[in-house]
Amino acid sequence: MNETNRSDYWRANVRLVLILLVIWFAVSFGFGILLVEPLNAIQIGGYKLGFWFAQQGSIYTFLVLIFVYAARMNTLDKKFNVQED
Repeated sequence: MNETNRSDYWRANVRLVLILLVIWFAVSFGFGILLVEPLNAIQIGGYKLGFWFAQQGSIYTFLVLIFVYAARMNTLDKKFNVQED
């Protein structure tokens, strides 16, 4: 891999990580702490939505983001021809 491809690959990787971290922060801190009162007006399965995000939603979101990261990195690896066989 030449230097240009290497820097493009790294830039795409860092961009992906930053996007996923912003999503995780928005869900865990934003929905679980900052917006808990407005979200508590909504109930799902008998539980207030703000409470659910603080207790369960951020964990589920984190797990989904792990799978999204793995899938997107596989695509990125194939694009830059650095995939593992």
